[in-house]
Amino acid sequence: MEKGTLYLVATPIGNLEDMTYRAIKTLKEVDLILAEDTRKTMHLLNHFEISNKLISFYRHNEGTKIEHVIKLLNEGQNLALVSDAGTPAISDPGEDLVREAIKQEIEIIPIPGAVAFVQGLICSGFDTKRFVFEGFLPMNKGNRKEHLRRLENEERTIIFYEAPHKLKRTLKDLEEVFGGERRVVLSREITKLFEEHLRFTLSEAVEYYEDMDVKGEFVVLVEGAEVEEEIVEETIEELMEKYLSQ
Repeated sequence: MEKGTLYLVATPIGNLEDMTYRAIKTLKEVDLILAEDTRKTMHLLNHFEISNKLISFYRHNEGTKIEHVIKLLNEGQNLALVSDAGTPAISDPGEDLVREAIKQEIEIIPIPGAVAFVQGLICSGFDTKRFVFEGFLPMNKGNRKEHLRRLENEERTIIFYEAPHKLKRTLKDLEEVFGGERRVVLSREITKLFEEHLRFTLSEAVEYYEDMDVKGEFVVLVEGAEVEEEIVEETIEELMEKYLSQ
């Protein structure tokens, strides 16, 4: 029996006009859609007049559902995985399913689309050639600080996701570890009605949000640490010997 295909389908992160033709076609044609939240996905399907079967596949039932999903794929069914918004398996369910599908030699095809951190990065003005995506920071305060300390001297642009109710604490932690003069860009509500990209030093960001009721989902981009060039002093004789040997 020929095995089915697992499609990883990116969906809009806010503006429904960012949905691709290929994503719509795929969601119409697969045998079943795996959705992080079936209610949210149903709203998306209704908007694009897509009639298809849905089952839930979210972080807390992922472990129990993977075996069932792999069974369907092995039986020849084509399945599409979607998250609530953006690209599945990026800080969303799907990573473990992909690993298991690879073990089972099931074909996996990505259907490209929106990724929030990429949109924030290209608007930041920071280095886009070299960057590191850290996703959501650990909840535990001690673990958060230790995690950030390991990034203190990171020279690449550092990217985090953050929820509104934790933003103030995160900014203070970043200021404490990276220093108040490090530059940061806060991209909020990307593609949505109140989208904005705010540029501060970390000290300015902490002050700006101090008495504010924070709303919206954030991509937090921190400029990489400055590279300190090591100055090596050599005598004229040493330089001559080095260049002659070359």
